[in-house]
Amino acid sequence: MEHSLGQDSIPGFGSFDKSRVLDVRPLRRLVPVFPSPSSNSSFSTPQGAAPFVCASPAGPFPPGVSPFFPFFISSESQRPLQQNLQTPSGIPNENQPFGFSNPISNAVPINSFRNPPPPSTPNQSTGTSNGGDTTPSRRITRSRVLPQPQRGAAEEDGFSESVVDAGNTRKVGRPKGKFQSQKRTRGGQDINVALPDVDIDAIVHNVLTTYTNTLRQTDGNKESVGYVLVCYDLLRRKISQIEEMKEGIPGVSRTGRSDLRAGTLFMNKGIRTNAQKRIGTVPGVDVGDIFFFRMELCLVGLHAPTMGGIDYMGVKNSSEEEPLALSIVSSGGYEDHMQDGNELIYSGQGGNAGNDNRKDKETKDQKLERGNLALEKSLHRGNDVRVIRGIKDVSNPTGKVYVYDGLYKIHESWVDKGKSGGNVFKYRLVRLPGQPEAFTVWKSIEQWKETNTTRVGLILPDLTSGAETFPVSLVNDVDGEKGPAHFTYIPSLKYSKPVNLTEPTAGCNCTGGCLPGNSNCPCIQKNGGYLPYTANGLLVNQKSLLHECGPSCTCPPNCRNRVSQGGLKIRLEVFKTKDKGWGLRSWDPIRAGAFLCEYAGEALNVSGIGKLGDDRADDYSFDANRTCQPLGVLPGDSNETPNVPFPLLISANTAGNVARFMNHNCSPNVFWQPILRENKNESDLHVAFYAVGHIPPMTELTYDYGMIPYEKAYQRKKICLCGSIKCRSFFY
Repeated sequence: MEHSLGQDSIPGFGSFDKSRVLDVRPLRRLVPVFPSPSSNSSFSTPQGAAPFVCASPAGPFPPGVSPFFPFFISSESQRPLQQNLQTPSGIPNENQPFGFSNPISNAVPINSFRNPPPPSTPNQSTGTSNGGDTTPSRRITRSRVLPQPQRGAAEEDGFSESVVDAGNTRKVGRPKGKFQSQKRTRGGQDINVALPDVDIDAIVHNVLTTYTNTLRQTDGNKESVGYVLVCYDLLRRKISQIEEMKEGIPGVSRTGRSDLRAGTLFMNKGIRTNAQKRIGTVPGVDVGDIFFFRMELCLVGLHAPTMGGIDYMGVKNSSEEEPLALSIVSSGGYEDHMQDGNELIYSGQGGNAGNDNRKDKETKDQKLERGNLALEKSLHRGNDVRVIRGIKDVSNPTGKVYVYDGLYKIHESWVDKGKSGGNVFKYRLVRLPGQPEAFTVWKSIEQWKETNTTRVGLILPDLTSGAETFPVSLVNDVDGEKGPAHFTYIPSLKYSKPVNLTEPTAGCNCTGGCLPGNSNCPCIQKNGGYLPYTANGLLVNQKSLLHECGPSCTCPPNCRNRVSQGGLKIRLEVFKTKDKGWGLRSWDPIRAGAFLCEYAGEALNVSGIGKLGDDRADDYSFDANRTCQPLGVLPGDSNETPNVPFPLLISANTAGNVARFMNHNCSPNVFWQPILRENKNESDLHVAFYAVGHIPPMTELTYDYGMIPYEKAYQRKKICLCGSIKCRSFFY
């Protein structure tokens, strides 16, 4: 095709507007058109398949064939170009969506994914969301390869993979008839591996239909941002769980990073919030919020590029358009100076100023273009710039924790020589006063870990007296109270007498630890064929009853199915609240699905607490028979509400652990999970707590105490002070 975009080269059909200005891209970036493979074969080009299809650029197209970009024209792209709106101050109240200025799909972030969704045809299997959006039955999306080194997620997230399988309606796991349960040797064990069928697209559709009204809003809020992040990480963990079952199986390959794949699915379905680019604060995102993946920043509208460190947009200025910086990510990949909590020296993008500074590489100067030019224009324009700081994740040596540190202004810029010898643009940003502390909190915690004596209001450096792996501080910087009433610290639940099981049970024989996909493991069988935890110890989703390995199992203490055992894995602090007595919070950032602690104390029968004869019994007890809304599940998994096999009451009045200090909240950030450990013929039931979403350091940890049956409504009500928009005004 000599004139791929010439006026005479496009056959006329329908109401195609030849006068429109298209977002043109080189032919070398187009995707080849091949026929869909036969669904009855596991090969990509089955024997006897149809030959290569040659279709006109504008169609019509045979079954399974999609049009080349740019010949695909969506109804959305036929609309006039959106104009930038300006406020009287000259700073725009941006209504420009993430992505290109003339977006192919509003659900695609800038500098991330390039292929537009093909139109739905009667010959394609499509999923339809509310509002008439359609998605292709199968699509491969790849990260854009940028021509120059970028301030990107590759070095910041600790990953280098760039290929993502969007897989809109493709099933993750074993396609029907393709893989059979087969015996393999993995980790020194002979195991039977069975990959289950899981329709990931159906899960995403459930999220979309459940929260359509909330997620379709132009401006988000705390509720919509929370929904997006929690559902995204639940899906990411689910994909990780399935992908980990493929490890070590010949002929079965993993389909890519779970964070990118889950993010691509969400973006393609439009499951996001704050889709319009804007200068300044982002509705629903608070200073100090944390993120563990760059994709999360994009989904909530905080920072659009999933690879670039500088986000910017074009703004009309007099007769021409100029770029203005919206946000930056600084995480140590470049020569930034980021130790000061209120000031940041930020290096520009491009050149070879990043981590890839080999001695044999040609020295390149940075250019005053793209993000660098946007920062320079923002210096003269004086607009606010959002700053996200990437901090090393102590639980993942190659990962980062991204902290939103608030709004900054650029005060000056200059050119300096980088370590590679090339010229590097430098920008000094100063934090605006009056904002909540964020990065400075992390700096303070670093000092406390070195010497706890610097902690203001410290009463005890370790109230556990060495009973836990990590010390638990006792702090009161509110009033003069010297601590809670005396109790004995015990790290786990104690049964005064055994509770016999109705059916005998036996533990597993996994000598090296339980492995994903092992259908021979009875502990995995009881969990529905899955290991309930990911490789890094995150609970995939809340379950009605979780089965962990126990004393009857031969697996070692570090088995992946013993996460809730062995005590605390994060640094916690008991502190005095302003109006709710003593509370609990963490020094460490907590990931969604992470184990916090179990509820320790004495296991009692149904009438046990009533016999204690102490008014404080209700304040330090846990009733596993109460009902509460499931929090750690994706929409549609309504059957995963906690269901204990027998009435369990726990008293922590005289003996307990840190869990006794967790306060109630009607919109909690923690949920509880009943866990049954294999212990011969005895019922070894425990209650463990996990994070609903990501929790920043020094944030109070709370859970929903639950509702009691109507016949027990005579119990004393307590006024709720949680302050949630969903507050029930009282709890028991």
